[in-house]
Amino acid sequence: MSAVADSGDIPTGTKAFAGFEWLLAGRYLRTRRREGFVSVIAGFSFLGILLGVATLIIVMSVMNGFRKELLEKIVGVNGHIFATPIDRPLDDYDSVAERLRKIRGVQLALPLVEGQALASSQTGNNGVLVRGVHEADIKAIPFIGRNIRAGTLDGFDEQPGVAIGRRLANALGIQVGDSMTLVSPQGASTPFGTAPRIKAYPVKAIFEIGMTEFDGTFVYMPLAEAQAYFNRDGDVNVIEIFVDDPDRTQSVRDAIEADAPRPLVLSDWRQRNRSFFNALEVERNVMFIILTLIVLVAALNIVSGLIMLVKDKTEDIAIMRTMGATRGTVLRVFLMTGAAIGVVGTLGGLILGVLFAKNIKSIMAVLNWITGANLWDPTVRFLSDIPSVTDWREVVSVVVMALTLSLLATLYPAWKAARLDPVQALRMG
Repeated sequence: MSAVADSGDIPTGTKAFAGFEWLLAGRYLRTRRREGFVSVIAGFSFLGILLGVATLIIVMSVMNGFRKELLEKIVGVNGHIFATPIDRPLDDYDSVAERLRKIRGVQLALPLVEGQALASSQTGNNGVLVRGVHEADIKAIPFIGRNIRAGTLDGFDEQPGVAIGRRLANALGIQVGDSMTLVSPQGASTPFGTAPRIKAYPVKAIFEIGMTEFDGTFVYMPLAEAQAYFNRDGDVNVIEIFVDDPDRTQSVRDAIEADAPRPLVLSDWRQRNRSFFNALEVERNVMFIILTLIVLVAALNIVSGLIMLVKDKTEDIAIMRTMGATRGTVLRVFLMTGAAIGVVGTLGGLILGVLFAKNIKSIMAVLNWITGANLWDPTVRFLSDIPSVTDWREVVSVVVMALTLSLLATLYPAWKAARLDPVQALRMG
């Protein structure tokens, strides 16, 4: 009875992922002279996954930052919904705007006169977009009232004067208190045709939105002065409406259509900027696919490296099998060997990518100092600074994708090692 009991206590196998399996996997990852080529492939696989994951995180963060900054600044300056008249000029704009402000979800409704002109000074000239608004409205416009860098908007309606962007001020070489001449083709009618209107305005304030196109183009003046300058005769071009949540513009638009004080044609920021933001989304998706190929190539390197390792360790595998190691043991050893490369590379890429994305402005400043050049030219890239917004859901998806590819890459070599016939392997060795 005792013999039977003793025989029943003899283990018939080993626990999965036992200590000696980890030991073998660790030894296979170490460099030996005759296994140097295998270790080189493993090193390149590790670097490929690390750089692939880091690059994906950095690029996706920058693309997210671009979309966020452009959306906030384009929509924050231009409004979310635009109301234009149908049957007659918008000469009752004050009452219409007041009615629109009472609609649920509307944050701001401002009457606007808009026209193109040529701004000039003694040192240069530039095409501009002139906007006429009330003082209370310009102070309430996001990215204008909070970003005055020189001068003030106080008393904006009391006397003719303009607020301009910093980049336009630099281009014309003017400061607060200097005069800027505006030239418009929409002047007074004469027997000889329409004469261009030329008038000088003092600069009362300089703002900086942070988007070069706006900082170098927009000129704000009092609404009454803009009506006189562009011959509007007491009406406005459009009423711009800002809503509480830009992503819920449609619901506010439906409410305006149901409660509009007069017939209006409504359009929103999605319609006006659809092609622009669609292009950003397409570019973002294409970049994700292209950079994923880096991780895929690194995973294929794991496959080739493990196949070579299995071939080199054929005799060792056969000896382990004759000593009682099961096919599952061999499978797990090589799975852990390949997965270790993927896991460590992914974690390294995660840390590097997040740190780089969080400190990208400081890194860019260091690179500018080293090279002595401005690597981020705002006149080309629209934004004054390189933006970065890390979306942790995307980070998790990148990490899961890299780990999955790394694990899948180890399956075939590990299965190949587990299927080795120990007798045949010893005979060949």
